[in-house]
Amino acid sequence: MSLLPLPPHFAPARVGEVWRVDYEGRARDAEAWAREHEIQPASTDRRRVCLVLVDCQNTFCIPGHELFVAGRSGNAAVEDNVRLCEFIYRNLPLLTQIALTMDTHSAIQIFHPIFWIDESGEHPAGAQTIITPDDVERGVWRVNPAIAGSVPGRDYEWLSRHALHYVRTLSAGRYPLMVWPYHAMLGGVGHALVSAVEEAVFFHGIARAAPTRFEVKGSNPLTENYSVLSPEVLDGPDGAPIATNNVKLIEHLLDFDAVIVAGQAKSHCVAWSVQDLLGEAQARDPDLAGRVYLLEDCTSPVVVPDVVDFTEQADEAFGRFAEAGMHLVRSTQPLDTW
Repeated sequence: MSLLPLPPHFAPARVGEVWRVDYEGRARDAEAWAREHEIQPASTDRRRVCLVLVDCQNTFCIPGHELFVAGRSGNAAVEDNVRLCEFIYRNLPLLTQIALTMDTHSAIQIFHPIFWIDESGEHPAGAQTIITPDDVERGVWRVNPAIAGSVPGRDYEWLSRHALHYVRTLSAGRYPLMVWPYHAMLGGVGHALVSAVEEAVFFHGIARAAPTRFEVKGSNPLTENYSVLSPEVLDGPDGAPIATNNVKLIEHLLDFDAVIVAGQAKSHCVAWSVQDLLGEAQARDPDLAGRVYLLEDCTSPVVVPDVVDFTEQADEAFGRFAEAGMHLVRSTQPLDTW
């Protein structure tokens, strides 16, 4: 099957902007597009393909927003989303479902500044403050007493023990605790999908009569949730569970013939989600990893000039995924050739 043309409404120059999607207009266009190009309902697909879009939200993808993924180019997330929208439109008849993850936060969470204070009562200043177990043990950072009543059933003593348990658990695994700027705040403009991506996803849903799947992650005040499949820490200081893995989504994805992954950021939420998906696939059948395709030109790593550059770590992770049997692909490769 040849690639479809781009529909007339798609405007690449607006991908880096926030605007209201004309749902009624796009719905009419999508139905007409389906008739013109003989696009069949997704329920008729013989090869079922799921496109997973990780955190394609304004907070990560629009310049000037809280955690814009600039990459080394300085405009990476916008460039990624131009290619992503084009991929969706051109391969529309072959995408059975689109699943979107939505990073979703409130103010009082363990990775936000208000949760922590120093000996002067000040919160972590600036972006990306790292808190180590040694910091908590020495009292450099401690739980803010003012938030003690914000977590139902948890008092200040429990929260303090959990804070130390949490940073120890993180540091023994992949990384230390990083205090992020307030971002992806539920109900805010930063939480919303990038307008151009939302439009493409909506267009797909109408043209293919296929319901879009939304997966909310990150709302637990006691743990980070980079991966959509698993929180970073599953238990509290007493060993009791504070969170669970997303078993329903794991089972859902592994039921497809192919799973394609894109989104932001390559070094964080994309990498950890793929790592967890790989682990679940290998636990069931190592051959399942071969069903996963990573759109490497539709995702970029976190890069903060003169502060941190996660490009090499992200590339190393994708290299490990490829060695395990996953496929690294580009958005310009026709989907029916994979």
